[in-house]
Amino acid sequence: MSKLVYRYIDSPLGSLIIGTTSKGCCLLEFDDRYSLTDINSRYNKWYKVDCIEGIHSTLDTLENELKDYFNGKLRDFSIPLDLRGTPFETTVWNELQKIPYGETRSYNDIAKAIGNPSASRAVGRANGNNPVAIVVPCHRVIASNGKLHGYGGGLWRKEKLLALELRKKKLTDFM
Repeated sequence: MSKLVYRYIDSPLGSLIIGTTSKGCCLLEFDDRYSLTDINSRYNKWYKVDCIEGIHSTLDTLENELKDYFNGKLRDFSIPLDLRGTPFETTVWNELQKIPYGETRSYNDIAKAIGNPSASRAVGRANGNNPVAIVVPCHRVIASNGKLHGYGGGLWRKEKLLALELRKKKLTDFM
């Protein structure tokens, strides 16, 4: 069995758990969202891996890129990804990665972009199942009326992430 290497890191939005397989980053979650048991269960289902805490160069790169992102110095992540989910989820996650830094799209916009205009609720569920928060920018998806709606990490985090991107300052300037 292959492995998923993970570790905890601090961020201006709280503790994060990050993880990678040999193919790329597959985990970036807010530590207060899921327990390690939940994460192990989810990753055993999709990746068939043992989760071990440890050191990995991909995690070092991701940690550095996150620091630059939170300091307003990075717009696009270069980290390789290893995303697994249903075909619909992966289609949505791929579409999320097309949303430019500092811009937003509605759930309906995403549904239309993937050729399924009546699937905005399903887009919301796929958004909520995104295993790599921030890098796959599910925080850039808002309600059709322009209001913040739904974010697994909490709406307060979504608001801070959007403020960071829209105003292009350090995240701590908004804390």
